[in-house]
Amino acid sequence: MRRPLQGGEELHEAKRSENGGGVLKTASWPLALATMCLIIYASLYPFADWRNQGISPFDFLTAALPRYWTGFDVGVNLVGYAPLGFLLALAALRTGRTRWAVSVAVLAAGALSLCMEALQSYLPSRVPSSVDLALNTAGAWLGACSAWLLEKAGAIDRWSRVRARWFVREARGALVLMALWPVALLFPASVPFGLGQVLERLEFALSEALADTPFLEWLPVRDIEMQPLVPGVEVICVALGALIPCLLAYCIVRTLPQRAVFLLGTLAAGVALTALSAALSYGPDHAWAWLDLPVQVGIALGGLLGLLLLPVPRRASAAFLLLALSIHLSLLNQAPVGPYFAETLQIWEQGRFVRFNGLAQWLGWLWPYAALLYVLVRLSSRAAASPAEK
Repeated sequence: MRRPLQGGEELHEAKRSENGGGVLKTASWPLALATMCLIIYASLYPFADWRNQGISPFDFLTAALPRYWTGFDVGVNLVGYAPLGFLLALAALRTGRTRWAVSVAVLAAGALSLCMEALQSYLPSRVPSSVDLALNTAGAWLGACSAWLLEKAGAIDRWSRVRARWFVREARGALVLMALWPVALLFPASVPFGLGQVLERLEFALSEALADTPFLEWLPVRDIEMQPLVPGVEVICVALGALIPCLLAYCIVRTLPQRAVFLLGTLAAGVALTALSAALSYGPDHAWAWLDLPVQVGIALGGLLGLLLLPVPRRASAAFLLLALSIHLSLLNQAPVGPYFAETLQIWEQGRFVRFNGLAQWLGWLWPYAALLYVLVRLSSRAAASPAEK
């Protein structure tokens, strides 16, 4: 005899029925996977000088406690794993697995931390520690308990209802990209909102990698050097850079008023994060130095285009997003980064906390290409062509 459903399980059961009896799709799983990738990157950076140092990878479990410890180390190890524990527990709770959500989240995060500490024994620049393992596990436990408390308070069910009102069913990929976009803006760009400028760096990296090899002659050689963007082209790049996340939201947001809210919120967040990036790069006194006339015109133009495209259907929004990404990346990668911007990058690359071991720059480089892949998949899928998605 089947036991009666309790608490939020009725809502989960109803949602599983809407999904054909399968597992409820939630953005928590891809966000948890992305968090794991970030933790692996931060734990094993710089991924160089790997060697066997003649000790067991698990000797740190029985080694003496470190003599020197700071509050920063404690905070980083606690906070670093708290989002992972929260997202893993949240994913389990949202799919109806309420009994073992906290335990599974803590065990999974603890296993990941154990693997990272063991692998750090092969990196001379990193020092594995049992204290790190304990703090990482404790941080994951705090995050998982926070998710469990939110579930008991009904906050997760309320979020589920809000999400059902605001977003279409297949919104996980876009929600993950939208969550990562503000972080990508933290790394300074040569053009405000200009994410994805990688061609010059890619050419230089390939030239270095293929130096003294016959494959170097295979690389295409440009006849002329890259030229700086003229103000008119800069306006277009800024406008498209501000418009792209808005179009991404249009692909999953249900109604026109909700789109208007996302348009205003996205533009405001973009301006605020770009100002924060400038303040971190050049100092608080120069937080708004980037907001010159071409940038102001570009932001206004991006907002105007966003307003004009508010009533466009979701499938058409994805098509416009593909067009905007193509033009934006094409124009942006025809310009050099410039010597002053290169100096700024060196300043960032010397700061451990601000750059998070280069993570922000990877997001700034790769985010537009991830969005491009997402929209191509969306346009080619049957779900994008269904009447419910139009």
